[in-house]
Amino acid sequence: MATEEQLALTRALSGDGGLGVEESKLVSIIGKWRKKPDEISSFRKSFNRLFSINGHIEKCEDDHMQKLAIEFSRFHHITLLWVMHPHERDALWAHQVTHKNHHASILVEIACTRPAEELLGVRRAYQTLFHHSLEEDVAYQIKDSKSKLLVGLVSSYRYEGPKVDNDVAKSEAKALHNAIKTAGANKILDNDEVVRILTTRSILHLKKIFKYYKELHGKYLEEDLSGDALLLQTVLCFDSPANYFSQVINDAFKEGAKHMEKEGLSRVMVSRSDVDMEEIKEAYAKLYGAKLSSVIAKKTHGCFRDSLLALAGVTNA
Repeated sequence: MATEEQLALTRALSGDGGLGVEESKLVSIIGKWRKKPDEISSFRKSFNRLFSINGHIEKCEDDHMQKLAIEFSRFHHITLLWVMHPHERDALWAHQVTHKNHHASILVEIACTRPAEELLGVRRAYQTLFHHSLEEDVAYQIKDSKSKLLVGLVSSYRYEGPKVDNDVAKSEAKALHNAIKTAGANKILDNDEVVRILTTRSILHLKKIFKYYKELHGKYLEEDLSGDALLLQTVLCFDSPANYFSQVINDAFKEGAKHMEKEGLSRVMVSRSDVDMEEIKEAYAKLYGAKLSSVIAKKTHGCFRDSLLALAGVTNA
């Protein structure tokens, strides 16, 4: 029968009980099992997910070892992200989209939620790091209908003042509705007027457009964009970034979440900790009926968990 320490070590190394590992438990067991080779041998024989009999030894299973390596690296990775200059960090994430097939929603996230000067700094960092402009890499590497929108978003330098022309905003709300009605949500990115509005107007102006859209047409713009995920994410980033970031966080916790979805948790917690984390926590509670800190404590482990809680402003992490 497995001992309590063997069960604890099995849980710590299972790789499927949440994100990260319980480093302190592992260190404790390493100390207790010093000069006790029979304990380690018994553990290897009992943990057939990590070890398999191969000749006279219990061989580590490569697939499980790779999964564990990812979990052990989460704290290391989030720490490096935290100490980086924000412009370098965003440039690296953008480069993962243009050259490593990460989802284009990351570009939308960066372009639509960073102030104009920050986005300019990201573009400068991208040039310094990769010897290309961000917009030329987006245009060259992303060749489908999303390219025009994404190039416009990352190239934008938006007005950030308080003035909005309500008549123009109302007119552009009608233009968006006509474009969707004519082309459908799946083809709306072919409409130059739509791309112009989304890539050049100030965020306050866009929020007015979204408000008038609901007043004029009885539906939220998001409801009419359900057929285009990227366009929907763009509008959400402009209209309610806290809701958008809450969704990214929650996707990381879902059963069967993919590697890039799990990485989104670290990306959001690091990049938004000093910006709008309180708003994100409020939005998360409204959307999912749970405190973000409680979900982090339940779904993550060890130093990775503690770093996430610290970034969320939980001082007793």
